[in-house]
Amino acid sequence: MKPIRTPRQQYGATLITALIMLVALALLAIWAFNTSTTNLRVVGNTQARQEALAVAQAAVEQTISSPLFIKEAAAVAASPVPIDFDNDGNNDLEARLSPQPACYRVRILKVNELDPGSAGDLPCLGSSSAQSGIEVDGAAPPVGDSLCADSDWNIRAVVNDPRSNANVAVNQGIAVRSLSTDTANACP
Repeated sequence: MKPIRTPRQQYGATLITALIMLVALALLAIWAFNTSTTNLRVVGNTQARQEALAVAQAAVEQTISSPLFIKEAAAVAASPVPIDFDNDGNNDLEARLSPQPACYRVRILKVNELDPGSAGDLPCLGSSSAQSGIEVDGAAPPVGDSLCADSDWNIRAVVNDPRSNANVAVNQGIAVRSLSTDTANACP
């Protein structure tokens, strides 16, 4: 029988291996934390940008929905447009129309371009014969200018969010049909 030999010296290879594995796991945990934090920041920035973009678009829509838009575009655009996008009763962001809305083209509509059956086109038709759209005493429907014009506008809404430093500008081109007299005053 052979005697069992006990090692006289311990070299500590297991301890060194365990320390290397512990350092590797710590580095992996730090890398995972940094990656998740970066992803969270990216998502937060994207959300802030999308909220600012929604506020700018809502300001444009609110502006063009105003009944005073065609008659007094400068007055409508003079004050900032506060928007409550989360419906909590507090205005979250505000958009400014900068520069003020500008009309860049006007086209007087002809009577034969209008639809007498459309409620929106009826104010543009001047007389009752034009409103009916049918021939009167064998005469063709009128073909002259109507009482309305189509005007093309450029509206730019700017939102600056001081909390997230998101800066967004939305340019929107729109066409508006209105009475020719209103359009003549609003568009040069």
